[in-house]
Amino acid sequence: MRVLIADQFEQSGRDGLAAIGCEVIYEPKLKDRQLFESMQKLQPDVLVVRSAKVNEDMLSTGPLKLVVRAGAGYNTIDVTAASRRGIFVSNCPGKNSIAVAELTFALILALDRRIVDNVVTLRSGKWNKAEFSKARGLHGRRLGLIGTGQIAQEVIVRAKAFGMPIAAWSRSLNVQKAREMGISYVSSPLKLAACSDIVSVHVALAPETRGLINDAFFDALHPGAYFINTSRGEVVEQSALEKAIREKGIRAGLDVYAGEPASGTGEFESSIAREPGLYGTHHIGASTEQAQEAIAAETVRIIQTFKESGEVPNAVNLAQRTPATCVLAVRHYDRPGVLATVLSAISEARINAQEMENIIFEGAEAAVARIHLESEPAAEMLQGLLKANKDILEFNVIHL
Repeated sequence: MRVLIADQFEQSGRDGLAAIGCEVIYEPKLKDRQLFESMQKLQPDVLVVRSAKVNEDMLSTGPLKLVVRAGAGYNTIDVTAASRRGIFVSNCPGKNSIAVAELTFALILALDRRIVDNVVTLRSGKWNKAEFSKARGLHGRRLGLIGTGQIAQEVIVRAKAFGMPIAAWSRSLNVQKAREMGISYVSSPLKLAACSDIVSVHVALAPETRGLINDAFFDALHPGAYFINTSRGEVVEQSALEKAIREKGIRAGLDVYAGEPASGTGEFESSIAREPGLYGTHHIGASTEQAQEAIAAETVRIIQTFKESGEVPNAVNLAQRTPATCVLAVRHYDRPGVLATVLSAISEARINAQEMENIIFEGAEAAVARIHLESEPAAEMLQGLLKANKDILEFNVIHL
């Protein structure tokens, strides 16, 4: 199996892929047209990326079967195009959660103690204890979380250690789940903004989250509140945040931005980066040695599982529900040609099979096949199959 790695990737991961018999091609600076041309030339079975964008043209090059995002978010991959071509897309959720949570708190503490301004002033040869002694402190300050996934859960652990009450909103959260997590449930982002001293965003970028944090959200936020985003830049309407910084004294800690450079280095001309109320880092949330080693190990596990079984851990583009309306359960003797006979009859009836599994009983004498079908087969057809093939023991139709 040929694996093309088109971004920075740990040596331990490359060694791990080689150890399971993969041909590993490591070209960590491939982007855009260069990546497309390399995929045409190299014809990989598996593509591993971090920040590189994967478009439909790239996905159409040869035998590609699997794209692994060596990280959590996969918005840089055309998942819809991959699904049309039957290409698996997988990611490594949770492996960088602690690293991002650590940076989240680094930004909160830096804002509260004005760490950056302290350092800049000190390096310029000035001493200003009078100015920089005006921190609020975190104990007792309410932290509001947008999203309650694995990163947010790690933030919760750390916030509790700082003695901060925590409230949260997410589409999947309810009162009972919040109680189990030891936090308060808030029914909307606007209500969360209104009751929080600090808000931290931890949601994936999706159509329903793009621009989720907007003018209305910042209007609801207290003047002088802290706002943290380590998720995706496009979740926040940047112009609304800039306005809130200038007009409401909101202090922001950002690790992500709309339109940030795709490469590790480059020019970054953004008006928000020049705001005095912003402390910004360079999309480094997941960039700790611990996180990258964990992601490399998970990437190897995904590819090894696929190579050895055809299954893909963490696949993000499998249908949650197919068009199937029923399941045809076929109890049969484990003999050659039994299922071929059944599937041939289904095909002649112009019924599409969506999913199928065949479970063998101990001793390998009998089995049960479950075939998910778009429509129910005629009873006459099933009776005819039972009479014609003595290795078919029984049919059951289960409606979904």
